[in-house]
Amino acid sequence: MQDGDQTPVNPVPETLQQVDRTYVIHRGRKLVYFGGCDYFRLASHPDVLASVKAGLDRFGLNVAASRRTTGNHALYERLEAALAGFFRAPTATLVSNGYVTNLVAAQALAGEFTHALIDERAHGALVDAAQLLGCPVLPFRHRDATDAARLAGTFGRRAKLLLLTDGLFSQSGQVAPLDEYLRRLPKSVRFLVDDAHGAGTVGRHGRGTMEFLGVPGGRFIQTITLSKAFGVYGGAVLGSRRLRNSILTRSRLFTGNTPLPLPLASAALTSLEVVRNDPKLRRRLVFNAGYVKAALREAGFELPDGPGPIVPIVLPDARAEGTLRRRLLARDIHPPFVQYPGGPAPGYFRFVISIEHTAAQLDALVGALKPR
Repeated sequence: MQDGDQTPVNPVPETLQQVDRTYVIHRGRKLVYFGGCDYFRLASHPDVLASVKAGLDRFGLNVAASRRTTGNHALYERLEAALAGFFRAPTATLVSNGYVTNLVAAQALAGEFTHALIDERAHGALVDAAQLLGCPVLPFRHRDATDAARLAGTFGRRAKLLLLTDGLFSQSGQVAPLDEYLRRLPKSVRFLVDDAHGAGTVGRHGRGTMEFLGVPGGRFIQTITLSKAFGVYGGAVLGSRRLRNSILTRSRLFTGNTPLPLPLASAALTSLEVVRNDPKLRRRLVFNAGYVKAALREAGFELPDGPGPIVPIVLPDARAEGTLRRRLLARDIHPPFVQYPGGPAPGYFRFVISIEHTAAQLDALVGALKPR
């Protein structure tokens, strides 16, 4: 922090021990947990855990080399083929984590565009990726197709534009209006969509925001993580064969990065099959999230209109925040107060609903949130 800068530095959050799929141990207390992004709780699914163990026994832990040298493995290619098939994408390129997907894509795309537009509340991974494109980057108002079209119109007919946005925004559970962007923006615009929170959770088959909105995928690059709905780790860039070739030949991150551990690749294949073969997962998630949202709206809460299993509660001041913390703890609920880029600056309560939360747990959350 420079002299004169009075911006407070947030301390490292207190540790939490997750137990029993919907609880954490916090300061010695077992509390109901409405945090994290393991929406289907596949991180503790018995079949997924068995695949980790089997992968460790069969393949060892680490290839210890870049895939461009001696670190490629048939398991990575199997997972890429499975991901491309699941998401109906021409190709999937596996990378070590979800954050890196956007950086890898941007390195592959560098120099192809004259200008880029980015949602003002885009994830930090997209903000960082935009700096690698080698062109001016302009923010547009959050989820505002009119503002994006206005900016696009200022660049001239010969401009080559890329628009960067989250698919499903983790702060609110809302989706980007990709259908409106397609209607309002020039037909030459391409899109880089960070669908970390949409992949697996929304769309009829869980293919993410584009499937949910029913938009064709030809102009979209979709980046996903395996650490949220799929409960494992790693990430992938979904797009054309030309894009994959550019990643393999132009991305220094891909070339110089050690891929994810083989046991996790093994687990991801199993997790993908669980999501593919069990549509009840998404139905249960929609039901649980809808139950909480409906009860809160009936009680007078104004909540964002989005399909994500996320309930953001923004309070006016520290006193109100403290009151809600006490009410949550009185009902044995961990208070998930977060300060995260893209969300309200002072911080807010971000409740994440999973398929494993019981009716009693959901009712306890609603009861704690309702004004007295």
